[in-house]
Amino acid sequence: MQDTLSQTFAALADPTRRAMLARLTRGEASVSELAKPFLKDMSLPAVTKHLKVLEKASLITKTREAQWRPCKLNETAFKDVEEWMEPYRQYWEESFDRLDEYLKTVTANKKKNQRKKK
Repeated sequence: MQDTLSQTFAALADPTRRAMLARLTRGEASVSELAKPFLKDMSLPAVTKHLKVLEKASLITKTREAQWRPCKLNETAFKDVEEWMEPYRQYWEESFDRLDEYLKTVTANKKKNQRKKK
């Protein structure tokens, strides 16, 4: 699983690939549709390489329907990342909850001390 996660995070490290994934959250798209926003800054072969990285990391699936090659998100890959990240999310939520409680105490004590001075 760790090797898969390494590929996934390496694929997510690039802003072009993240933008392609963001586009796919709106639904299936062809290679040419995914390439269009990037063609003024890079060649079609470069865009295709980005798609291959996403496909190798299993973040997208690409099928073939005659001349059309639709791409879509592979939800399973994102679930693997979510499972890996869950303990960290829980840790930070609990830490922020403790911080929130501490700040409430500090604020309450500060207000109490200000009232005493008046």
